[in-house]
Formats: sequence, structure tokens, C-alpha cells
Amino acid sequence: MKQMKKLPDAEFDIMKVVWANEPPVTTNIIMEQLGTEKSWKAQTVISLMLRLAERGFLSTDKRGKERIYYPLISKDEYLKFETSNFMKQYHDNSFLDLVNTLYEDKALTDKDIDELLQWAKKRRD
Repeated sequence: MKQMKKLPDAEFDIMKVVWANEPPVTTNIIMEQLGTEKSWKAQTVISLMLRLAERGFLSTDKRGKERIYYPLISKDEYLKFETSNFMKQYHDNSFLDLVNTLYEDKALTDKDIDELLQWAKKRRD
């Protein structure tokens, strides 16, 4: 696969549906689970899925008249990639900077902090 790149939001939405379903996935599955919500036409979904195949996120085969798709990148792989880039770009790879930002913006509750402390203790042990 080529070097992984950040997905545009529409393609990421497609991949979330792909990851949530047992492969292979079809355009019809995407349309049922996402197309109406997004007001996308079938051709839009087909174009997005073919673009994902070109980028190396999906493999595709033709089964009769229908095209089927398999994920080549797992959700975990992609989220690790995105999170790593986010941490580098916005927080200079500093976990403490990220947590401080969340805390200062009141996005962390006492429960969140307790969970973080428990997580850190487990990691240390």
C-alpha cells in the first residue's frame, strides 16, 4: 500500500460503515446505512468507494453485476495513524499538553480524571 493519508470526511464516513459490517460490503449496504442520512446518490457512493480503492483502503471485485469491497486497512490502524498525526500537529507529541487543553476547556469531568488515573496506574503496574 502507498503511504497512508488522511481521509476526507465523506470517505471516512464510508470507511466507518465498511468497518462496522462483515466483509464483503456492497454499495447497497453503504446506501442503506449512510446514503439516505447524507442524501447521497448511488453514483456518489460508488465514486467514493472507488476512490478509497485507489487510495489502498479497499480492495474491490466484481461479483456478477455487483461490485464488492473488502477493507485493506483496519479501523485501529487508521485511528492510530490519525491520532499520531493529531498529536504531532497540534500537541507536539505531548500527552500532557492534550490533557491540559481538554481540562482547561472543561471537557474533562472528575470521572474522566479518575479514569485517566486508573488507566495510568494500570499502565505503570
